[in-house]
Amino acid sequence: MGQRWKCRLGPWVAGLVCATAVGAVVLPAQASGAGARSVAHSVGGQIETNFWLATTGGSLYSFGLPSYGSPTGPLNQPIVSVVPSGDRRGYWMVASDGGIFSYGDSQFYGSTGSLRLNRPIVGLAATPDQHGYWMVASDGGIFTFGDATFFGSTGSLVLNKPIVGMAATPSGSGYWLVASDGGIFTFGDAAFYGSTGSLTLQKPVISMASTPDGHGYWLVASDGGVFTFGDAGFYGSSANSPGDPVQRMVSTSSGHGYWIVEQNGTAIGFGDAASLSPPPLAVLMNPVTAGDKAVLYAFQQLGKPCIWGGNGPEGFDCSGLTLASWSHADGIGFARVANDQYHTAGTPVTMSSLQAGDLVFWGYVQTDWTSVYHTALYVGGNRIVEATGDHVQLNALGQWGASDVMPVGRRP
Repeated sequence: MGQRWKCRLGPWVAGLVCATAVGAVVLPAQASGAGARSVAHSVGGQIETNFWLATTGGSLYSFGLPSYGSPTGPLNQPIVSVVPSGDRRGYWMVASDGGIFSYGDSQFYGSTGSLRLNRPIVGLAATPDQHGYWMVASDGGIFTFGDATFFGSTGSLVLNKPIVGMAATPSGSGYWLVASDGGIFTFGDAAFYGSTGSLTLQKPVISMASTPDGHGYWLVASDGGVFTFGDAGFYGSSANSPGDPVQRMVSTSSGHGYWIVEQNGTAIGFGDAASLSPPPLAVLMNPVTAGDKAVLYAFQQLGKPCIWGGNGPEGFDCSGLTLASWSHADGIGFARVANDQYHTAGTPVTMSSLQAGDLVFWGYVQTDWTSVYHTALYVGGNRIVEATGDHVQLNALGQWGASDVMPVGRRP
C-alpha cells in the first residue's frame, strides 16, 4: 500500500485533510437466523466485497475489480440489471427496452432494442457456457440469444403479479421465472418445488437462486426475507434489518450457505457463507435513501482534485466532499471540518451497521474526537468514496488498516 501521509495545518483546520495511502418447506420472510456481517480480516465488522456498481443511467463504478467499460452518451431507456460473466471477467448491462451492453469477456449475442415490447425487460440470465443469454420481460415474455434455447414463457398468461426475474437450471436446459408474489413458473428441465404465490408477503419477492444441483431454490424478498424449496436449506435471513434494499441472493459452491446482497454492494453471509468472501458481484443502485443520493453525488465528483479547503465544484477536501454530497442529495447541512463532523453530525452508528452515505472517520486517538483528521462516505461492502491524495477516488475502508479508524460512523 505504500507509505501513508497525512496533512494538517494546525488545530484550527483539523479535518481539512487530503490523506492518501501509497415438498417445499416455507419459512416466514421475517424469520432471522445466524447470519453474520463479520469476518476476522475486515474493518468495521462487515464482509469486504469486490463489486461493480452500476446506476440506472448507465454509469459504472468498480470496487476492487477492473472496469471494462460502460455506455457512453444518453440511454434510450434506463439500465435495469447488470450481470457478471461466469468467470467474473466481464459483465452485461441490460436496459428496460432490452438493449444489451457487453464488456470484458461478456459477448454480445443480440438484443430487443429495436423491437416494440409489450412489457419492459426486467432481467437477464446467461447460459452455463456463457455463449448466450435469456432476457425476461415483466409479463414473462422470453427472448433468446446465442445458444440460449426457448423452452416457454408466460407471455400469453394473465399473471397475478409481474415477473421480476429468472434463473437458469445448472444444465442450461430450462429455467424458472419468479413473480413478485413468489409465484414460480417452470420450463424445460426446471422442476417445480413450491412457491409463495398463496401467501401474503410483508415485502415483494425480488430474486431467486437455484441450488448448485438444481434440485431446489431460494426466493428472497426486498427486505431480505428468505423462502426455501426443494433441497435449498434455510440458514438465516436479513429481514427487517436496516440497510439498502436487497437485490439478489448468491449461493455458495456447496449450497450450504448464501450471501444476501444489497444494492450498495453489502453482502451478508449465512451458513458457510458467513466465513467466506463472496465472488465478485454486480449490483444496480437505484437511489432510495438520502444516503444513496449522497453517494451518487460523490461518484459524480470522482477524479476532481483534492484541494485544501475545497468545497467544490472544482475540487474538494475530505470533509468538503462529505458536506457537499449530503447538501446536494437532501439539503442536509452539518459541521464543515472532519473532527466537528465526527462530534456533531447526525447520529452515531456502529461500524457493523453502516449504510450507504454514512460518514466514516480516521483519528490519532480513538477516544478523542478532536484527533480526527480524515472522513469519507461509506458506499457498501466495506468500500468508500473519498477526497484523498490528489483527487476524489474509490477505495477500501480498510486500506490503511484498522488502527486509526474511529469506533463509530455518523449518519446525517
